[in-house]
Amino acid sequence: QVQVVESGGGLVQPGGSLSLSCAASGRTFRVFDMDWYRQFPGNQRELVATITSDGRTTYADSVKGRFTIARDNAKNTVFLQMNSLKPEDTAVYYCHADTEPWGSYWGQGTQVTVSS
Repeated sequence: QVQVVESGGGLVQPGGSLSLSCAASGRTFRVFDMDWYRQFPGNQRELVATITSDGRTTYADSVKGRFTIARDNAKNTVFLQMNSLKPEDTAVYYCHADTEPWGSYWGQGTQVTVSS
């Protein structure tokens, strides 16, 4: 009922920046929280940042001051601006959306690689 599609990601040098975006579309729905998670090889997904429908944000300690989450409610789109990237930020990044009445949806994931 809902599709969540990410874009962005890629290869960047340490200290560089990347921007991710994610759009939720499909049958009529409301979107509540939207989140970005990341998954390192062999590990569970970890929460990177959350933004509520009224714009409140929370961040993992490891990305505070470097990453910024934002959203466009009219387009059901969420963004993640990543600055001062470090090699340890290398992971697959996933978008997540809580929707009503259809529930929880994940994007397909996008690779972010920070390497010189």
